[in-house]
Amino acid sequence: MERRARILIVDDSRVNLRVARVHLESEGYLVDEARDGDEALRAVSISPPDLILLDIMMPGIDGYEVCRRLKKDEDTRLIPIIMLTALDSLEDKVKALDQGADDFISKPFNRVELLARVRSLVRVKWLNERLEKAENVLYTLAKAIEAKDGTTEAHTERVGESARMLGERLGLSLDDQEDLRKGGILHDVGKIGIREAILLKPDSLTPTEYAEMKKHCEIGSHICSTLRISQGLRSIIRSHHERYDGTGYPDGLKGDEIPLLPRILAIADAYDAMTNDRPYRKALPKETAIKRLQEAAGKQFDPNLVRIFVQVITEGQGSIQSFEEMSA
Repeated sequence: MERRARILIVDDSRVNLRVARVHLESEGYLVDEARDGDEALRAVSISPPDLILLDIMMPGIDGYEVCRRLKKDEDTRLIPIIMLTALDSLEDKVKALDQGADDFISKPFNRVELLARVRSLVRVKWLNERLEKAENVLYTLAKAIEAKDGTTEAHTERVGESARMLGERLGLSLDDQEDLRKGGILHDVGKIGIREAILLKPDSLTPTEYAEMKKHCEIGSHICSTLRISQGLRSIIRSHHERYDGTGYPDGLKGDEIPLLPRILAIADAYDAMTNDRPYRKALPKETAIKRLQEAAGKQFDPNLVRIFVQVITEGQGSIQSFEEMSA
């Protein structure tokens, strides 16, 4: 049974509080009230609601400042905020959105509009909570894998940050950049299903053992199928061993058939593996690693991405170049 959402209404008008409460309770929502900004911040700190209806014009701390503080706080930034305003100017609405508001409703508000917007944003919040729980499951599995195969936390974090930097250089969205950062940590999550005898083998794998090792991409993809995570992160977990020439696994994708994010992460992962010590060899010099990436361009890696990655690691991040410009 789905839990009842809790809504916090913040308004200095008793009439507005009463009207909003009647509308919301008629739809089964639990309702809390606050009369000013200070009271609202205290209420949120004690019992974070699922959504806040926040008046802009109040004595003391106004709605803009309350919204700014809540969106700045890591513990409350994901709580949806609908600003309630009697102001109709575009400037006021833009200011509300700039402070982090998710939506706004003009007063006096229409019941149908109010409930529709509340319903939509509560659904988004619950989906975000499920996404966060799913990612926590994956992080737990990733840490277990690090303990099993000797992969260091520093390695996975370096890979994620290098991939994110390349994504930033390409002008990708912040969501895609975050998926790249997370992908550095989570891309090998499917190794949880691979036998330790294979993961820890110091010698070369036999063809049979290698075939089993390659299953980790599909195992990771299967784990993701039961969890609510972003499509970008799913693509990284499944496709980071695809090769640009079509000889990779698990799906034998070729060129642009391979999603962009796993193409990026594959380069970052290979570079970090080459430039850091491993149990079976010493780190390669940076120049040697770059040369090997360039030699593999068009075969293992996307040649355009290799070119930009080399720029990122040799020159610093510099100016942003969009993926569309790079591919032209």
